[in-house]
Amino acid sequence: MHTRLGALGVAALLAGLGLGVPAPASATTSTPPTATTPTVEEARLDRAAPQEILRRSGFDTAAPELARALERARSYDQARRLVVREGKSLWRRAVDRAQGKQRAGLSKDDDRPLYWARLGMTRELRQWEPTRFPLTDGRRARLMGALESSSRGQDTVGHRPGKHGQGPGQGQGHGRVKRILVTGFDPFTLDRDVRISNPSGAAALALDGTTIRTADGPARVEAMVFPVRWDDFADGAVERALRPHLPHVDLFTTISQGRVGRFDIERTNGAWRGGFADNENLSRTGTVPVRDPATQPQWTSTTLPYKEIVAAETGRFPVYDNTSVTEIPAGGTGPVVRPDGPTEGSAARAGGGGDYLSNEIAYRATLLRDRLGLHDRLPGGHVHTPVLQFGAGNTDPATGDVTDPEFVRNRLDIIAQVRGILGAAASSS
Repeated sequence: MHTRLGALGVAALLAGLGLGVPAPASATTSTPPTATTPTVEEARLDRAAPQEILRRSGFDTAAPELARALERARSYDQARRLVVREGKSLWRRAVDRAQGKQRAGLSKDDDRPLYWARLGMTRELRQWEPTRFPLTDGRRARLMGALESSSRGQDTVGHRPGKHGQGPGQGQGHGRVKRILVTGFDPFTLDRDVRISNPSGAAALALDGTTIRTADGPARVEAMVFPVRWDDFADGAVERALRPHLPHVDLFTTISQGRVGRFDIERTNGAWRGGFADNENLSRTGTVPVRDPATQPQWTSTTLPYKEIVAAETGRFPVYDNTSVTEIPAGGTGPVVRPDGPTEGSAARAGGGGDYLSNEIAYRATLLRDRLGLHDRLPGGHVHTPVLQFGAGNTDPATGDVTDPEFVRNRLDIIAQVRGILGAAASSS
């Protein structure tokens, strides 16, 4: 993410990567939508590239199917069941497509059909006016939340406690399958190029429900994806999705898109939001908002076996142990880059993964791990993938195709290397 990394400001970094977007200052002027007005994200659906992606993937049927289902709803409870059913169906359809179980149209590894189909569904739900029962703004919001979580794989994670309620690291006897939880993200910076794909979301779809063979035996992966929206994170979306599962897995990693040509294992995460515009063109700057801020640390750390991951042969991209952060030192007034991590008593201004939502999901997930008392028992942290790039002749968003052979090859290679990194991590944990 998501992402921007290290000490660089988000806008400066993404500009250097060719990923520049509108400045956060202008983003703060966005007007929040009403209950039934399409959001900034949903409005992008009407552009040519999203429509082509939906048509070529066959996912253009998802929103109309939801609309027809909603017209049959005779009560709010029935509407909620329909929404959850259609959301789960979309997630399963996207996973099956990514794993070659459905006819692909576009390359099977493409995460974008899920993203744009979900937005079509949320727009239908946002504008739906039932005739058989009243629908308050609060109830509509709850339906929207149910659609979001079910279509992101958050309701179908299969990890549960082992026999006799075993937690992570227990019951490692013969035949035990390790459990790995991974998260990805939606595409972002869509006003720069609406064709953009996010390899972290693609990896989540490709890996969900699959088994990785490791040196320490089999490991099953379960995955979910998250929106690129500040306010969802402030509302506790990460904690709600992860809290039921972290005590019962053996390893977790949040994943997002990072720098060109490299993977980074982020050593340290910071409690700071840098203000870069999200997918709603909204900006948020300040300390990461969490429950119980009185006990909130400025920094959290990975417990992934980063040395072993970096040393493993996982794919064509180099993998780095990224230790850099940006801090305001104790007693200081301005930000300072620390290549070797934070100093005692400092205030966070950027983790290794920057100050955008990739850093924030890593911070929230590892803080939750620690607050659940799992720091010494549960390997977990953040992996940044390389930036997914179009081919050399397909870089103009106004005239380029929505895909090309190099774009597909890069995404497939990133997905394969994520699988290798997970295998290395599971073998060393």
